[in-house]
Amino acid sequence: MGHNVYLVAGSAGSTTGYIIPELHYQSEDNNKFVKNAYYKLVDYKNGDELEVAILEYAARISAELEKFIVKFKIDILVPNNMWSLGWGLTAGIALYNTVKKLNLQCVAHNHDFKWKRVKYSNPTCVNIKKMLDKYFPPKDELIKHVVINDIARCEMKRRKNIESTIVPNVFDFKAPLWIIDDYNCDFRKTIGVAEDDILVLQTTRIAERKAVELAIDVIGQMQCDENINKLYANKLYNGKIFKKDSRIVYVMAGLPESELVYIEQLQEKAEKLGVEMLFANDVVEHSRCKVDGHKCYSLWDVYAHGDIVTYPSLFEGWGNQFLEAVFAKKPVIIYEYPVCGTDIRCKGFDVISLGSTHEVDNGGLCTVDEKIIKNAALKQ
Repeated sequence: MGHNVYLVAGSAGSTTGYIIPELHYQSEDNNKFVKNAYYKLVDYKNGDELEVAILEYAARISAELEKFIVKFKIDILVPNNMWSLGWGLTAGIALYNTVKKLNLQCVAHNHDFKWKRVKYSNPTCVNIKKMLDKYFPPKDELIKHVVINDIARCEMKRRKNIESTIVPNVFDFKAPLWIIDDYNCDFRKTIGVAEDDILVLQTTRIAERKAVELAIDVIGQMQCDENINKLYANKLYNGKIFKKDSRIVYVMAGLPESELVYIEQLQEKAEKLGVEMLFANDVVEHSRCKVDGHKCYSLWDVYAHGDIVTYPSLFEGWGNQFLEAVFAKKPVIIYEYPVCGTDIRCKGFDVISLGSTHEVDNGGLCTVDEKIIKNAALKQ
């Protein structure tokens, strides 16, 4: 549209941008603030001392943001999820203070909100609660808010009396299809999966709310004698032949971002059900590259090799990975999270459904009705 676009962030990854290290969401200081704000106030005498530390750190970010804005003559800021949650307290406060000081207009893009996460519901002190109420998200005439689903739009209006515009997750369906080529043709060999194996793919980050355990239940059921015999007797939808020595392998392409105990629970469940679970995130990056001398593949390379995609998340802001799976033309096993019900299902997608209700067992893992699991496995 003729604009000059500049990126400002805590790190640049594989692109180019103006870097403010204090903005990084996993900086040592921010992790310390998160610990004291939401888990236990241990590094500060009280909430007032914690607040002073947060505001001082925010002032450092504000100074750097102002330099960026002046240097590149920025007219409009588009903060991406900066005012949605309370993880980056200093970043959110710094951004708001800079916007007010420079009288700068913003279009704030919000994915999730603090009221959807247990973490932010019971802060360690009243000081943090006041920050969350004021800045996450802020209501100001300089700021126009964008959300990615109708649930978020209604909730922000109800809770904060803030109007917003829905812009859902999008994807360029006119782009070239992801295919197996000279670069990625060895991906299966690299991770130890044979060409005749069924590669079941989880492309999201690994976190508790992604409910990976539901997909493990389905894969376990896919391997029962009745279903395995059907695989032997028929070709897959893509023409692949499943042989007597073929395997079904559940490949995790995303980074683990959960508590370690959750990963251990998934591994224990997979072992109990005889599901081969493989973590491949050490060779998967945003784009094709080399890391420490070894070859890495893009997420699109991984999709090209996948046979089935799992998307059992309990809740999502919209569904990037769902759109990616649709673009890749792969069958999708999906738990019908709330936004799926309000914004996606009505579009008529044909998915392998795990329903829209679940329970939590004594170990904290999610379960759905056994009949639903069996029915999903039958549709493989």
